Amino acid sequence: MTTNPLNHQDRRDFTRKITLGLVGLGLINPATSSARQHLPLSKTFKGVDRFYEIVRKAQAGRWQTLPMGQRVMAFAKEFHRVPYVGFTLEIDDRIESPSANMVGLDCWTFFEIALGFARMIEFPRQSYTPSNLLSEIEWTRYRGGVCNGNYLDRIHYLAEWFFEAEARGIATDITRELGHSVRLKDRAIQEMTILWKSYRYLANNPDLRAPMARHEERVSKLPVYYIPREKVHLVEPKLQAGDVLGIVTRHDGGFCSHVGLLHRGEDKIARLMHASRNYKKVVIDKSISGYLNHYSSHLGLMVGRPLPRAKAIVNRDQYLTNIRRLTGMRNVGP
Repeated sequence: MTTNPLNHQDRRDFTRKITLGLVGLGLINPATSSARQHLPLSKTFKGVDRFYEIVRKAQAGRWQTLPMGQRVMAFAKEFHRVPYVGFTLEIDDRIESPSANMVGLDCWTFFEIALGFARMIEFPRQSYTPSNLLSEIEWTRYRGGVCNGNYLDRIHYLAEWFFEAEARGIATDITRELGHSVRLKDRAIQEMTILWKSYRYLANNPDLRAPMARHEERVSKLPVYYIPREKVHLVEPKLQAGDVLGIVTRHDGGFCSHVGLLHRGEDKIARLMHASRNYKKVVIDKSISGYLNHYSSHLGLMVGRPLPRAKAIVNRDQYLTNIRRLTGMRNVGP
């Protein structure tokens, strides 16, 4: 199968965007740093008591010894039935900052917080604080692992997250490895700029809309692969607990419309665990193939397998080499 790589100017623009905020100092290592808090903790972290309850349970159960996928799911199940709350990342009119909400989740923050806890607990400390979790959130939520207080630092599209996650050793995109995958081409990525009134930062900062549109154009050129929904049942036996499941949509606007985690219980069925707008809470749902086939808008599946935090790529040059390889960029520097 042939691909349509980014042209030279697109590659240069994309690289500049990726390197924004790194300023030649190397990537931030979440194990040895605190989250860059641009807003007070009272605004960025909701559910402090619940955080400490989960940490105590994890320490007592020695969850840090679990394989990564199982560890992610141990934390994920702590959020079973937590209410669905939309737009939980839109916490300010202007300033962007790592944030977490233990008592209200959307689909992105559900998988992100479960992953963040699993990564945090791997690094041994006598005690853990909300700032430790926010450091992991910063590492996984923002381009290059760094938030400088700018809304455009954030990875807004899940498909881009897959590339960033692999480039920095957060997760491996195993979609093509699983088989039956196809390239998703000619997709117009424009949800954020078309629906700017729905996003607090874009609504209050008109000057962000043009750069967001330019970024969306770059994202539209990423070499995204997915498994068509009619083939997903064939790969379900290969899926593992804790896999990140990107639900690919057939509609323009973005590559993915939803995200969740792979759950396997006593029945061994590969189910989707997700923060559901329909159910208004975090649920363990149908098999992933059943879920995809239940909705006509679902086109297929992307799959990322979380890696232990020990696999993190904290060297800036290695990160840039990886992201260029994964996105098709060649012979360009920061």
